[in-house]
Amino acid sequence: MRTQVGILGAGPAGLFLSLLLARRGVESVILEVRSRQAIEQTIRAGVLEQGTADLMRELGVHQRMEKLGEEHEGIEIRFRGRGRRIPLKELTGKSVTLYAQHEVIKDLVAARLQQGGEVIFSVQDVSLEGVDSDRPRILFRREPEGPLEVLECDVIAGCDGFHGPSRRAIPESVRTEYVKTYPMGWLGILTQAPPSSRELIYCNSDRGFALVSTRSPEIQRMYLQVDADDDIRNWSDDRIWEELRLRLATEEGWAPIEGPILQKSIVQMRSFVCSPMQYGRLYLAGDAAHIVPPTGAKGLNLAVSDACVLAEAIARFERHGTDDLLQRYSAICLRRVWKAERFSYFMTQMLHCFPNHSPFEREIQLAELDYVTSSVHGRGTIAENYVGLPIEWDI
Repeated sequence: MRTQVGILGAGPAGLFLSLLLARRGVESVILEVRSRQAIEQTIRAGVLEQGTADLMRELGVHQRMEKLGEEHEGIEIRFRGRGRRIPLKELTGKSVTLYAQHEVIKDLVAARLQQGGEVIFSVQDVSLEGVDSDRPRILFRREPEGPLEVLECDVIAGCDGFHGPSRRAIPESVRTEYVKTYPMGWLGILTQAPPSSRELIYCNSDRGFALVSTRSPEIQRMYLQVDADDDIRNWSDDRIWEELRLRLATEEGWAPIEGPILQKSIVQMRSFVCSPMQYGRLYLAGDAAHIVPPTGAKGLNLAVSDACVLAEAIARFERHGTDDLLQRYSAICLRRVWKAERFSYFMTQMLHCFPNHSPFEREIQLAELDYVTSSVHGRGTIAENYVGLPIEWDI
């Protein structure tokens, strides 16, 4: 097989990249180790920055987002039993859209297949060869006992997540990996209930962090901070609701609207960055190159910005044979990545209870919350980062 761009992974980075390349007349093939059903049914939250939502409209994949998504013009930060609103649109002119990542995946897969694009699901034994040459190759099997096939490319885009083979194809002597592991996880639930709030609530309580989000008029998403090594079996439905009531309580007696819990799980909290994000003709994007804790709502949006930069760089290379933008790909992306990592770290440190914090450090944390939510400059900093920083192309 032969294509211009071989894309490993049918997540947000790989699918957006394939659609963006198609707009520029560049052909690609996507290889995905999971089935189409699996990637479309893996439940993940989704807060789309203004730029991500606008890109979906530009690509013509916005119809379901407009119908099912929720545009939010602000968020609430709650502490000491009081809530303070960060008016995103008033401060920045931009808003965010709540639209689950797996719904985005459904839209992108359907659009790419409708275009006649090739997406091969459930591949196995994937490996990379010759990434430091001008003819890199991806080896894979379509079936467990099937023949080993070779996909020859001009460029390989490693969009295959943290555990995929792409990042490991960059020699250890070349790459540096930055890791931060947090001592907490998020217990997330889906509940069948009407919305408890018209906007997201980020809450810091003495009992730990809590988050109120929404999925649809009938299904809501909520989170609780738990220990990193906690077991979901320790959390009955009654215990979850009791903890949400206690953490989210206000002086006015606010409480979440309860309903049957449809799903619950615990996700770990970590930060990760691989530098550089490129080697030879291999370019990493999305979770293959960086992971952020969900507090800053940046994961999917960083994957999209990677795809935007990489699509433009590859298109220039394929059209004109110039690789100046490809050479700068990692530097351009990492500039935005580290700012998103900084914001996610800031939000995580500010909103969670840490087991090693002294009473002094706890009061400093609350003072910081008081400052950033009452100062116009503090609110502006949160709003500017939350709705999404622009790509800075000048490196």
